[in-house]
Amino acid sequence: MTTQPKPEFGKLRALFWPVRRNELRLFVPLLLMFFFICLNYNVLRAAKDALVVTAPCSGAEAIPFIKVWAILPSAFLVTFLFTRLSNRFNYEKIFYIMMGLFLSFFFLFAFVLYPFSEALHPTRIADQLSEILPLGFRGLIAVFRNWTFTTFYVMSELWGTTIMTVLFWGFANEIMSVGRAKRFYTLLMVGGNLAGAFAGQMVASLSSLGARWGAISGKEPWECSLTLICCLIIVCGLLTIAAFRWFNRHSLDRVSLLEGIQLKNKEPSEIKMGIRNNFKYLAKSKYLLCIAVIVLTYNICINLTEVVWKDQLRNVYSNPNDFNAYMGHVLIAIGIMATLIALAASGMIQKARWTFNAMIPPTIMLITGVGFFTFLLFKDTYFLGSLSMLFGCTPLAVGVFFGSAQNCLARSSKYTIFDTTKELAFIPLSKESKLKGKAAIDGVGSRLGKSGGAVIYQSLLMVLGTVACTIPYVAVILLFIIIAWMWAVKSLGRQFIDVTQQKPIAPEEAVLVKESPSFREQPVQ
Repeated sequence: MTTQPKPEFGKLRALFWPVRRNELRLFVPLLLMFFFICLNYNVLRAAKDALVVTAPCSGAEAIPFIKVWAILPSAFLVTFLFTRLSNRFNYEKIFYIMMGLFLSFFFLFAFVLYPFSEALHPTRIADQLSEILPLGFRGLIAVFRNWTFTTFYVMSELWGTTIMTVLFWGFANEIMSVGRAKRFYTLLMVGGNLAGAFAGQMVASLSSLGARWGAISGKEPWECSLTLICCLIIVCGLLTIAAFRWFNRHSLDRVSLLEGIQLKNKEPSEIKMGIRNNFKYLAKSKYLLCIAVIVLTYNICINLTEVVWKDQLRNVYSNPNDFNAYMGHVLIAIGIMATLIALAASGMIQKARWTFNAMIPPTIMLITGVGFFTFLLFKDTYFLGSLSMLFGCTPLAVGVFFGSAQNCLARSSKYTIFDTTKELAFIPLSKESKLKGKAAIDGVGSRLGKSGGAVIYQSLLMVLGTVACTIPYVAVILLFIIIAWMWAVKSLGRQFIDVTQQKPIAPEEAVLVKESPSFREQPVQ
C-alpha cells in the first residue's frame, strides 16, 4: 500500500503564503517592484481621467478620440522603440531606459507643461473649429485644444502597457516556471491590489492637500495636486528601479540555479524583433491569436462601459479635484475588492483548470454590464425612479453608483484572475513566442482593443452627437464582444492543456512548446 506524499505546505500556508524560505530573495523584490508599478498605475489612472474629463470645453467624449488618434500611434511608436532596444541591449538596460523616459516626462509635465498650459494650448484655433465642425467633433477638438493634457493621458495609459505588462511581466515570465508562477502570481496580484487601495487613499489625500496648498499659496488647487501626484510617481519609479537593480545584482544567480537556465549578464537576445515580424509570427499561431482575442475583447469591453460611466460621473463632479478625489475612493474599493478576490481565487488558480479560472472575468463583465446598462436605459421608469427616491438620491447619482460598482467588479477580476491566467498562458511557450507574442499582444494588441472600443464610440458620436444617446447601441455591441471573449477562452483552454501536458499538437504550433528545463518546476536543491 503506497502512502501519499506529505504536502509541502499546510492548507492555510498554501492559500496565503506558498513561498519557500529559499525563494524569498526571488519573491520579495518582485513583489516590491510590482507594488510600486501598480501604485503609479492607479494614481495615474485617476489623475488622467480627472485632467481630461474636466478640462475646458472637454468631457468623456474626448476619451475615444484620444485612444484612437493619440494612444494607438504612440503604442506603435513605443513598441517600435522596445523592439529596437531589444535588438541592441539586454533586458536590464532596456528597463532602465524605458523607466527613465517615463519618469522624465512626468517631471517635465509637473514643472513645465502644466504651469504654462494656457500659453501652450491653441485655444483660439480650437474655438474657430468648434464653430465650423458639427457637435460630434467636440471630443476631437478637445484633444487638440488641450494637447498637453492629452499627452499626459497618453503617457499614463502607456505606463500600464509598457512598464507593467511588457517590461515587468515579460521579465517575470522569463525567469519563472509554470509551477512556481501558480504559487507566486496570485500573491503578486494581492500586492498589486493592495497598492491600488493605497493609491486610492493617496489620490484622495493629495487632492485634499493640493486644495489646502492652493488656498495658502494662491495657486490653482488642481495644479498643486498634480505637482504632488507627479512627485509621487517619480519617487515610486525610482524605488522600482532600485528594487530591479537589487534583484539583478543579488537574485538572478539563485533563479539560474533553480530554473537551470543562464540569466545573469545575458547579451541582447539573438531573436531579432520587429513590429512586422512580430505580427506575422502572431498570425501563424492559433494559440497566440486566442490570447490576442482575449486581450482585445477585454479592452473593448472595459472601454465601452467606462466612457458611459465617466460621462455620468462628470455631471456630478465637474471640479477636477472633486473628480480626482472620487476616483481615489473608487480605487480604494477596487483594491480591497481585488485583494479579497485574489485570496479567494488563490486555491482555484492552483487547483482548478485554466479555462474555469479564465472564464470568470467575462462572466463578471456580462452580469455587471447587464445591470449597469439596464438601469441607464430604464432609469426613468416608475420602479427605478422609486428606487432612487428610496435611497434619497437622484437617478443620476444612482447611475453613477451602479457604474462605480460595475467598474470595481470588472477591474477587480481583471487585476486578479484575468492577469494571472493571461500570464500563465505565456509561460509554456518558447522564448521566441514569448518575446514576439508579448510585444505584439501586450505592446500593441491591448491598445488596439481600447482603440476598437473608441472607434465604435467615435462612429456613434458622429451620428448621435452625445454619449447619452449611444447607450442602447453600446449595450448590444457589448453583449456580442463578451460572447467572442468567452469563445476565445474556451479555445485557448484546450490548447493550454495540450501544451502544458506535452500532448501532440499541430505542426505549426510545435514551435510554441518551451524546451528549456524551466518548462517544469525544478526541485529546489
